[in-house]
Amino acid sequence: MKFFAPIPNDLLFSRQDQLDPRLGEIVQLDFANHQLTANDVVIAGYPDDEGIRLNGGRPGAAQGPDAIRRFLYRLTPPATGTRNPLRLFDLGNLQHASDLATRHTEAQRAARQVMASPARWLSFGGGHDYGFPDTSAFVDAHQGKGPKPLVINLDAHLDVRSTDQGLTSGTPFYRLLNEFHGKCDLVQLGVQAHCNSQHHRQWCEDRGVKVLFWEDLMFSGEAPIVVVSRFLENELQRPRPAFLSIDIDGFSSSIAMGCSQSWATGWRPEDFLPVMNLFLARWQVRGLGIYEVSPPLDNDQRTAKWAAQLAHRFIFSTPS
Repeated sequence: MKFFAPIPNDLLFSRQDQLDPRLGEIVQLDFANHQLTANDVVIAGYPDDEGIRLNGGRPGAAQGPDAIRRFLYRLTPPATGTRNPLRLFDLGNLQHASDLATRHTEAQRAARQVMASPARWLSFGGGHDYGFPDTSAFVDAHQGKGPKPLVINLDAHLDVRSTDQGLTSGTPFYRLLNEFHGKCDLVQLGVQAHCNSQHHRQWCEDRGVKVLFWEDLMFSGEAPIVVVSRFLENELQRPRPAFLSIDIDGFSSSIAMGCSQSWATGWRPEDFLPVMNLFLARWQVRGLGIYEVSPPLDNDQRTAKWAAQLAHRFIFSTPS
């Protein structure tokens, strides 16, 4: 795709050891001549933090996609429990030769092309404003073709600010519900009360968005997997296509300090991975977006490593 540039070859890690393969040796950089199948995952990067800066946040997430890849491509394929044969493609990074709205359009076009096929989509931001191109492409590719598509947002913020001040990292789900209201369901998981105004809460409630606040998880006295399972009991009984949007600031700063805004409260890996595993088992998770990893704000590259682990879990899950 002409608006994406290939990633640097030095990201493709190899130990030069047939007994110790790494994803950097497996990933392919060109899928133009391949017929995409359900055994394929296509990766794309959005090295763009303009939306964060427009929202008053700290820049740095433009470096996120390659930082995540640097660790992802060092990881090994799991020994068992994977589909065979799995093919991994990397589309490259979205180029900046246009304005932000045009870049969103090009990202949406690429994501839709993949999710309209049997393959799965995996994107690395960049600002969470790219949650709109990804989720809108997903909804557009699946509307009217079976069960209503489901978008899950894991985030400290609701991200339903209006577009009156332009397209920012705070606007993706405002845009999604304005364009596709009634054509998809949206669930917001683990949003934090101190990050969201009453106006934005009410806006979501008026549109039927299911919101589970982090405070309800934290003070429940139960394991998060139990609370989430009860909160989504009806949805979990309905097999359907789903997209998982992860703003890394939804995790505690102990693991994800490398983002524009991080807080001590938030998901921990041991709490979230069982929830993610439940989603992967119950729904047809067609795409995963991981946004706002900011290497300049990271400590010991901890946030990028965690994002790579999330991507690895998605890649080697078995779709429902």
